[in-house]
This record gives sequence, C-alpha cells and structure tokens, in this order.
Amino acid sequence: MRAESLGKQGVQWLASLDEQVNHLAEQWDIRVEEVLAGGSEGLVAYALLADGRAAVLKIGLPGSADLSSEAKVYQLAAGRGYAELLAHNAEQNAMLLERLGPRLRTKVDAIDLQIHVLCYTLQEAWLPLDSAHGLMTGAQKAAWLASFISERWRLLGCPCDKRIVDKALTFVEERVDVYSPQNSVLVHGDAHSNNALLVDDETLRCKFIDPDGLFAEKACDLAVPMRDWSDELLAGDTLRLCRVRCELLAQLTGVAERAIWQWGFIERVSTGLVLLEIGMKSEGAAMLAVAARISGE
Repeated sequence: MRAESLGKQGVQWLASLDEQVNHLAEQWDIRVEEVLAGGSEGLVAYALLADGRAAVLKIGLPGSADLSSEAKVYQLAAGRGYAELLAHNAEQNAMLLERLGPRLRTKVDAIDLQIHVLCYTLQEAWLPLDSAHGLMTGAQKAAWLASFISERWRLLGCPCDKRIVDKALTFVEERVDVYSPQNSVLVHGDAHSNNALLVDDETLRCKFIDPDGLFAEKACDLAVPMRDWSDELLAGDTLRLCRVRCELLAQLTGVAERAIWQWGFIERVSTGLVLLEIGMKSEGAAMLAVAARISGE
C-alpha cells in the first residue's frame, strides 16, 4: 500500500484503518473477510452482507484514490455492464460492490476472444446520458492527454521520435474538434481485460470494475484493446495487424475505424511513456515500437 509514501496523512490513514473498517461494517451490516492483494491505492477486501450475499469493500487512500467519480459511474450504470454498487460513503471514501468472478485475462488466453468479450461488455456498458454528470468529457480527456504526452516526452529525455508525438497530438486535435455531447455515452476509460470480471464462466459474460468514468465517444473505450498486446503486433507485419485489429473492433461495435485508430494511437503513446516512467521499460518500448511502425498512417 502506498500510504506511507504520502507522509503524515497516509500514516494517519493507516493507523485509523481498523476503526474505519469497523465503522463501515456496522453501518452496512457486513462481515469483512479477506483483504485482497493489489490494493496499492487503498484497501480492498471481501465482505459478506447480512443476507449472505458476497460483496467487495473498497476504501480509497486519501490524496491518491478519490472514489467519487468511480462511484458516480456505478450509480449511473445501476449494474448494467458494471459491478452493482451496493453502498457508498463519500465521507469515508468507501464503496461496497457486488462480488464478481475472476478477471477475464486470467481465464481466457486467446486475444481475439478477449477482444470479443470486451466489445460485448462495452456495448452493454455504453449508456446514453443526458449530460456529463460531472464526469470528464472526451474533449477534456484528449486535451489532458496532449499535455501529458508532450510533458512526459520531454521529461523522459525524448525516448521516441518526435514524429510519433506529433502524430498523437494531431489525432488529439481532431478528436477534440469532433467531440459532441450528442455522440457521447458513459465510457469506462480503462477497459482492459483485467478490469472485466466474469459473471458467468460458461458464457464469458463480464462486468467492468475500476472505471475512470468519462462522457465521451465510444471509440475512446476501444483505444485500450487497440493499444494492448503489443508483442503480437510486433511479431509480424505490424501495420497490417493493427489494421486487422481496428477492423475487428469496428465490426464488433459499429464504431468508425478512423476514431478507433486515432484514440488507439493516442493511448498507445501516452501509455508507452507511462510504462517507461514507472520502470516497465520493455513494455513501454514495445508500445512505442508499434507506434513507430504505424506512425506513417
């Protein structure tokens, strides 16, 4: 857990964690069970409701994991395509969610099948909204990514050709220009197969967890499956394989290929830089290598 790295606030939060858990257990009439590994930005634990239903308790680390936006997504979705929100305590930055099955990536090896399941789940999760409901819009997200890419590229010592960055920024400009609330839906924002949990092992029906939450065009969510699995794309004719994947995503969702391609490229460059920054150098280099091979498009 990253609490110690946040200094006095983090240490105080850790010291009060047992008290917080006990308070929430009493408030929501739950029994808290096993604490799960991987909760680097807070506490994640299994829980049981009074009626025996299985749930997950999540408490966000202050200053690092504000759960308000995530809770908003769950509230808007009301269980459609997302884990059902059972309770939310904004003051304690805590949520109670329905407990789902294992992550899609741990149960399905085939990339094409993962993509099919993700697209099916996204189509269920893409909810029309009458407004942004306080969520970041697609235009705001694109503009944020432009600043992030430019800044990180410089701070990391220009780790890839400038034409790759320029291409990403050109695509950002177009996505900002074409942004329209009328064409926007509730978007997850990080729809990879570790954030898709199985509801039914036999049918591979999934629901999403850990949403960023955006009000954006659908292609924004397809950037992630377009970005992932770089090694597969580097193993052959990278440009052709990227085109094939883009066509598949378009066929499965009805979303325009141009928008998928542009969001995918933007996401590839930004994520590649993030991976380099956090020390995952081979993964980051692979992402940027794909970007280099397709940047002429």
